[in-house]
Amino acid sequence: KAGTAVKPGETELARQLEYIRAIRAENDAFAAENGRKKKFYSLAMGCQMNAHDSEKLEGMLDEMGFDRTDEETEADFIIYNTCCVRENAEQKVYGKLGWLKHYKETKNPDAVIALCGCMMQQETVLQTLRQKYRHVDIVFGTFNLYKLPELVATRMESGETVYDIWQEQREVVEDLPAIRHFPYKASVNIMFGCNNFCSYCIVPYVRGRERSRTPEDILAEVRRLAADGVKEVMLLGQNVNSYGKNLETPVSFAELLRMVNEVEGIERIRFMTSHPKDLSDELIQAMADCDKVCKYLHLPVQSGSDEILRRMNRHYTKESYMELVRKARAAMPDITLSTDIIVGFPGETEEDFQETLDVIRKSRYSTAFTFIYSKRTGTPAATMENQVPEDVIKDRFDRMLNILNPIVHEVHEEQLGKVMTVFAEEASKQDKTVLTGRADNNMLVHFKGTEDLIGQMVPVKITENKTFYLIGERM
Repeated sequence: KAGTAVKPGETELARQLEYIRAIRAENDAFAAENGRKKKFYSLAMGCQMNAHDSEKLEGMLDEMGFDRTDEETEADFIIYNTCCVRENAEQKVYGKLGWLKHYKETKNPDAVIALCGCMMQQETVLQTLRQKYRHVDIVFGTFNLYKLPELVATRMESGETVYDIWQEQREVVEDLPAIRHFPYKASVNIMFGCNNFCSYCIVPYVRGRERSRTPEDILAEVRRLAADGVKEVMLLGQNVNSYGKNLETPVSFAELLRMVNEVEGIERIRFMTSHPKDLSDELIQAMADCDKVCKYLHLPVQSGSDEILRRMNRHYTKESYMELVRKARAAMPDITLSTDIIVGFPGETEEDFQETLDVIRKSRYSTAFTFIYSKRTGTPAATMENQVPEDVIKDRFDRMLNILNPIVHEVHEEQLGKVMTVFAEEASKQDKTVLTGRADNNMLVHFKGTEDLIGQMVPVKITENKTFYLIGERM
């Protein structure tokens, strides 16, 4: 329209939709000729951010006329959205690529293999792909996911391998089609990238610097989801607590939470991840005030030792972390906490490790994501002296679980007899009469029920504790 300003990304979105239409026409012609539609297989590795990115990739492939399959051996288009936080995630990709070479040679020579995500932002990985894995067809990174249709079209036209790696974000393209894995819940990116540069983490190097979306765009997306039947949204960012600092008109994450809480149709709001250095009193108060915000906080501690936290470049102390735990519990007595912990960071002594165990005992987590330190090339920690021997790390890791798991059991035991509102998400694959979902406090609950309850908030009385999940009966 004349005189109407074009939002950033709208022109690019229109370009990609043109590519989608052209590919769709070719795929429809293939289906008419062969009596079957082409199929795609999609695998997201790593974090929630990757899972959400893959929903967009899958949405675009669906629009291009591909059908989804859960069997790699049936697929004409295979896409892996990769993770590089830990070394074993990268080894898994290389293992799969070896198998895919055999698949293309013996079963489906026309299959297209695409790789994207964090792993592709590393020069060493690109060199390895070019030298050893020439059967890969499309390679792109974290900043240009929206270009998938163009890259597919280029591959179809040229028959050559397409590499398209950007070193930074150029523009954010909104309104991409997406396939949600659950019709009643969805993730919403509120920001991209990270400014923290923790010394063990490669994320800022592969996802770029922090960029917040505007509240207007976020709220518009949440309203669209609510109109589409979504009842629970997960607000995603590498560090949601620093949301809004780089906007023209700064808006705090606490303010955004209050705005999302007002959206009609949305019944539950979750978010991750919270960095302790930026967790404000304002945010704790907003969590307590907002009736739709779950009383659950994922607050990664990583280590209980001030010296190790300093070496990790985390910008908080054990004491300041425990003060946040105290404030959260004072504002919300029923809140449950989860965390991330790294064992065996370079320089970690037995005394440092004991400080971590002390935090676990005092914080009483309902669950924890525990990791053995993984050296990532390109991070400051990779070249630090005093790397901890593997046998020592393994011993500490086992001792930590021996402290942690009984506490997790006790926290779940405290729920016995309580009536919880459980958001029924899906039926058990083993027994369709058993439904599974999460309570407000993020605990996983299984209960007997019919499939028409999926997507509803169901009152459930907790009857049994299985340590990592609960069993209940409908009220």
